[in-house]
Amino acid sequence: MAKLKIKIKSAPTAPGCYLFKNKAGEIIYIGKAKNIRKRIANYFRKNNLDSKTKELVKNICEVEFFITDNETEALLLEARLINKHQPKYNIDLKDGKRYAHLMITKEDYPRLVVSRNFKPSDEIYGPYTSGQSRQEILRLANRLFKLRVNKQLTKKDRERGRIRLATSPWLENVTIQEYARRLDKVRLLLKGQTEELIVKLTAEMNGFSATKSFELAKIRRDQILALKNISEKQKVELKKRYDQDVINYLILPNKIVVQLFNVNKGVISGRKRFSFEAKSQVDWQENIAGFISQYYFSNDIPQEIILPQALEQHKILEKYLARLSRRSVKITIPKRGDKLKLLELVEKNIESEWSSDLSALTELQKIFNLPMPPAVIEAFDISNLGNTGVVGALVYFKNAKPDKNNYRRFKIKTFLGQSDFDAMKEVVFRRYYRLKKEGRVLPDLIMVDGGKPQLTATLDSLRQLDLIIPVIALAKKEEEIYLPGVKNPIRLSRRSAGLKLLQQIRDEAHRFAVNYQRLLRNKSL
Repeated sequence: MAKLKIKIKSAPTAPGCYLFKNKAGEIIYIGKAKNIRKRIANYFRKNNLDSKTKELVKNICEVEFFITDNETEALLLEARLINKHQPKYNIDLKDGKRYAHLMITKEDYPRLVVSRNFKPSDEIYGPYTSGQSRQEILRLANRLFKLRVNKQLTKKDRERGRIRLATSPWLENVTIQEYARRLDKVRLLLKGQTEELIVKLTAEMNGFSATKSFELAKIRRDQILALKNISEKQKVELKKRYDQDVINYLILPNKIVVQLFNVNKGVISGRKRFSFEAKSQVDWQENIAGFISQYYFSNDIPQEIILPQALEQHKILEKYLARLSRRSVKITIPKRGDKLKLLELVEKNIESEWSSDLSALTELQKIFNLPMPPAVIEAFDISNLGNTGVVGALVYFKNAKPDKNNYRRFKIKTFLGQSDFDAMKEVVFRRYYRLKKEGRVLPDLIMVDGGKPQLTATLDSLRQLDLIIPVIALAKKEEEIYLPGVKNPIRLSRRSAGLKLLQQIRDEAHRFAVNYQRLLRNKSL
């Protein structure tokens, strides 16, 4: 663990927010507490911390505080700070992926682009939870104010001020100063300041008319009409806000999945799915409260939110939502009636999507005698063409789903020729030597493609690293599973959900390895 630059005893006992920073001074976690000192001390005293929190604590080097008057103020501040800094260890709401924003690029002639990954210094607008509304505003900005759309801009074109506009297939001459004025109008549009923008455009239209620049005046008139239409549409949309949101969730190993139904006058009119890493199953209340505070910080807030269970922060959340929406908001936990039926409907939807994956992981836990369902499975495969082009590949499955950001490829470095045993030994050693050195979280299960030799190679590498991780080998032909210390392989039923998941992971590792081997072969040719 990094040495703290501040002593815990000097932390305030008042309510507020705390910001954990790493050695580089980057904010890695933001939390709120009724008593800041007591809350921070828990991170360093608990022995039963989950793996993600242990990793967080290892990286804490500095703590910063913000004192507030009460818990509601702390919750509001926490939501603002998380929204601004997007810390690594806070809940990352995933509706498949992070909410998209629109970003103005940092170029001589900036473009307006969709971005999900950005830095605090980037000029971003959003978030846009609806892909349709995001594309509409992007098209409108490009069409009305004629922004640059081509990614590449040659040095010659840049010097001449020639750019390809959204409305033209050919290059047009635009000075940087004129382009900057267009961007100022786009910023007003993105901020929702359409009335101010209309006033500005009207003044320009009148000025062009006075100087008999009728073509430019017509462009301004068309822009004004388009903006008035979108303003009317926005006013209609605001009247369609949902009466109720129904939220239900399923707590999986290291993960919480949430579904949120929008209910308008008793009719379901929308559904959103989310998933995020849970700090621990024990702290599920904190995870759900964190989800609610973050989601409604940037989304419409209904008059009523229906939950399946009461939260400790029930009253604080109601005050927080009332402050954001400027009207009263009720959080209801129904025991009977239509509202309970809505909750059960959401629950059925979640279970229908996750039950097969959950049952497969639970089955693997029982078969391999694991302490918990293997939320993270890493699988290795070796591919070669004769004695050349030997490569290794790793695929990473989290909660029974592939996470391609964590896939890895390996060129064999320690020998020449063909030896699956030595190749497997090398790639496994390199993978976990690195994870151990960086203090990163290890997988719950390792799977290798092959039989006893590949299993032995993997175990040899783990012994060298002094690591204990559950390992299995899956042989293709008979779908036999080899386990450490067990003489004969085991076979699972062809209908087994656990076997089907292992086959899916094994086949994905094989595909990834073969593609890499082909890529290198084509490059050499």
